[in-house]
Amino acid sequence: MESNYQSEERYFKAKKRVEEIKGFYGNLASYIVVNIGLLALNLVTSPDHLWFYWPMIGWGIGVIFHGMKVFNYMPFLGQDWEQQKIREIMEKEKQQKDTYK
Repeated sequence: MESNYQSEERYFKAKKRVEEIKGFYGNLASYIVVNIGLLALNLVTSPDHLWFYWPMIGWGIGVIFHGMKVFNYMPFLGQDWEQQKIREIMEKEKQQKDTYK
């Protein structure tokens, strides 16, 4: 039987996850709207010199990394790596404490 604490903890984790996903979709929507506006502004003011793609590329890289984090797709620094690094650091600290005893 699941305790109230476990149920409440699962609820708050799920709620946090939903907020992260909403944040990503808000970021993505802003990215699309703003970049369409920048494209239009660029084409109206100086169609001979295209500059709209510079902010699009910069922000796009941020959106990609945001999405990778939210949807747990980190091929180079994923959760497995994180857990392994935590264990490694804890083991080093334990060895250092044992050395000074």
